Amino acid sequence: MNETSRRQRPPDRDRTPNQAAKWLPAIAAAGLLGTVVLAGVALGGGGGDGTAERVPADGAFVVDSSASALTVPASIPDVIGSVATTAPVVKVPLERTLSKGLAGDDVKLVQQRLTELGFVPGPADGIYGDQTITAIWAYEKLVLGTASNAPTGKVTPDMWDQLQEPFVIQPRRPNATPNHTEVYLPEQVLAIYHDNQPVMITHMSSGSNEQWCEEVTISPGEYGNRDGEEPLVRGECGISNTPGGVFTVYREVEGIRQSALGGMWNPVYFNYGIAIHGALNVPLQGASHGCIRIPLNISETMQELIGNGDQVFVWDGDNEPEAIGSPPPTFNWIDPDYVSTSTTTSTVPETTTTVADATPATTQAPATTQAPATTQAPATTQAPATTQVPVPTTTTQAPATTTASGGGTDAGG
Repeated sequence: MNETSRRQRPPDRDRTPNQAAKWLPAIAAAGLLGTVVLAGVALGGGGGDGTAERVPADGAFVVDSSASALTVPASIPDVIGSVATTAPVVKVPLERTLSKGLAGDDVKLVQQRLTELGFVPGPADGIYGDQTITAIWAYEKLVLGTASNAPTGKVTPDMWDQLQEPFVIQPRRPNATPNHTEVYLPEQVLAIYHDNQPVMITHMSSGSNEQWCEEVTISPGEYGNRDGEEPLVRGECGISNTPGGVFTVYREVEGIRQSALGGMWNPVYFNYGIAIHGALNVPLQGASHGCIRIPLNISETMQELIGNGDQVFVWDGDNEPEAIGSPPPTFNWIDPDYVSTSTTTSTVPETTTTVADATPATTQAPATTQAPATTQAPATTQAPATTQVPVPTTTTQAPATTTASGGGTDAGG
């Protein structure tokens, strides 16, 4: 991520959410769910494990419920924006299809162009590794309209020709908070914008929409174990849904956390226990318990780019986020048939720092469970190299075709 993007990050992670936001008591949220059982779930609250706790004076959950925030705009820009130019576009031809393990100047040009558009292929080192593959996944799904479970992760000569066209990625909500996140569930892509410029566009995996029952570990300080001194292990059930709507980031935690939704790296909470977080397993289908998983190696940078009080717009594919409102997720319930199989109280070390927080409500209720610059064409270079080198294995897995289970350290929230 370039230094300009980092400088746009608010210097203070502990800033209070904007005053237009309303605090929604947990009991009111429960009323929205009707028959949902309110039990121990994954709304985080700091403290209890020695971490610094900084909380607003009241409330547990920030939602955008003002009339202006929840009004669907009359005009909605397309995510793909054109760039007006009179200069001819000079394109560099691609002589081969690029895929994992290849290396050369042609790979470097693709990486540079992806970075210019806001994707995160990693350093432009000319090596076609896993991070470049996930960036191409995001490009295929968001720009080319490829089905979310069917990107190839390869760059063909035709795709490279299209990549060199003058266009930009732009937000659907240019009038949101200066820094905001857009989560596109149908495409399984997340985009972070600063002043309407994309600073991170990434492949993601959201809730699988399946019911689950399993043993969970809840770190000290997380909801359900707020005042505990040791991780809590118990059986819970839930529905792995990620609701669409308009939300506000209210808490961030650096490091590893375990909650009722599973293991999370560098979580950024925006809807009760639902967070954007890093994970080892980020497959091509919804696989989480409701959270937004992104590749682990970019989760720290993601947390630097998102701040407390930033809006998160989640598209469910059927309605505009404002038409949905700010619905809570489906809350977990205690598994009545649970029989402990644990021999230890902890599955991961507790190495965390709470950096922004909100106090949970007294009622138990939280959850299961996102002016374009002119694009320059790549400069003309010599014919692409055709060398092939081995690439070290990283944490990104090849396109998956089966649904991964939620929960656990590897699975994520």
